[in-house]
Amino acid sequence: MSFIVTPDANASATVVIYSGGMDSFTVLHRAIREGLNVHALSFDYGQRHRRELDTARQVCESLGIPHQVVDIRAIHGLIDNSALTNSAIDMPTGDYDADNLSTTVVPNRNMILLSLAIAKAVNIGAARVDYGAHGGDHILYPDCRPEFVEAMNHVAGIANFEPVALHAPYLHASKADILRDGLSMGLDYRHTWTCYEGRELACGQCGSCRERLAAFAANHSVDPLDYAIDTSQVAH
Repeated sequence: MSFIVTPDANASATVVIYSGGMDSFTVLHRAIREGLNVHALSFDYGQRHRRELDTARQVCESLGIPHQVVDIRAIHGLIDNSALTNSAIDMPTGDYDADNLSTTVVPNRNMILLSLAIAKAVNIGAARVDYGAHGGDHILYPDCRPEFVEAMNHVAGIANFEPVALHAPYLHASKADILRDGLSMGLDYRHTWTCYEGRELACGQCGSCRERLAAFAANHSVDPLDYAIDTSQVAH
């Protein structure tokens, strides 16, 4: 990550919801490679894995693209019935499954974040908002499903005088597909944070870590991230 992006002042602008994770990291670079004037937008909503925000800052600084972190912790009491936002709730481990990972659902998260991203897009004259919903999230997270994206895209087209399009390039792709695309672009996933635990090292046991490791295994690649446990057999 040594190059600096110099956006074309006349290029179309897009707001990328950038968490600092694998999916949004790949979406961010796709938008850059489209030649768009990219504005990265991150959110601090009191998530336990706030370390992802530090990762996002570092990446955007290295790329030389505008990056805004919006502090919306004031709504924490509205969305604290989730293991991702409440440390009193045990973080489930194991593979993604509706039975054991439903506690990681943050109520209405994507509708909230997309609404704010659309507002920023209108404010700066951007015609698009990009985010990393993907097929692997459809079962567990309702706000990553095609029906939700289609409905929000419709709303984004009529909620303001200037329509904004929602762009979810991996809506029907798996995590392994996303990683394959990113690896083909030469992306270094050392500069991402996936773990739901905000510790020094990734835990390797939460659903997010396991899905990440499985994606690397499916691509016959080694995850460059450091883990707290031996992950050689986690994805197998």
